[in-house]
Amino acid sequence: MPDFMELLKVILIGIVEGITEWLPVSSTGHIILLDEVIQLKASAEFKEMFDVVIQLGAILAVVVLYFKKLWPFSTKEKYWIKEDTFQLWFRILVACIPAGVIGILFDDKINELFYNPQTICITLILYGVLFLFVEHNGFEEHTKIKKLSQITYPFAFLVGVFQVLALIPGTSRSGATIIGAMLFGASRYVAAEFTFFLAIPVMFGASLIKLLKFGFHFSQTEIIILSVGMITAFVVSIAAIKFLMGYIKKHNFKIFGWYRIILGVLVGAYFLFIK
Repeated sequence: MPDFMELLKVILIGIVEGITEWLPVSSTGHIILLDEVIQLKASAEFKEMFDVVIQLGAILAVVVLYFKKLWPFSTKEKYWIKEDTFQLWFRILVACIPAGVIGILFDDKINELFYNPQTICITLILYGVLFLFVEHNGFEEHTKIKKLSQITYPFAFLVGVFQVLALIPGTSRSGATIIGAMLFGASRYVAAEFTFFLAIPVMFGASLIKLLKFGFHFSQTEIIILSVGMITAFVVSIAAIKFLMGYIKKHNFKIFGWYRIILGVLVGAYFLFIK
């Protein structure tokens, strides 16, 4: 049984995960930085697995909030299969191919090369600049894709290529795919929704890989830590998703671009002059 302080750490990690998974600011980057401040009393192998599997709680929030849009069957319509929803799922799966292939083949190498504060600092600033570029150049004003049903297979695949970039910590999976979707003609709202849906197979797959590597033999303490982290991430994700979708109806992504740049500079200064 984890002590009270350990549970507080887990809850804090769950809160950070629930917020940063959906806002385009990099959940993995924030979790790695948080680990510099508070560290769980657990093995390195468990913490590596925990940082990924905790995302399942965040994913369940998407499933709950968008169940009607994602569930492909209906008993109220003339045909019990909702063709548009099935087509959406096929496009989601196509978009998952690039990151799925690269992630399976190079997961260990990516961890070895890029899971460090220096990489996070660079990617935070780089994609912050990209957000400002996209918004400054008015891509929203020239959108061609204003509904999920307008997403094509080539579009889905290209967004999936951008999702590969998110394998590098600090990039932000949602940030990379939102930028990619907007560059290829999607509105902010469609880009965000498609990003949420992409997360379901991607993060389930990533969690499964980490669980298989770690094994399914958990102590009671490890089960409690995982459960508390996932539940916290789920509850906070519900609020974060609702906030983001409400926010982008009236605002652009510039604030997230500036946040990333400022945080990246602060992180760089900390590790350069203080650490």
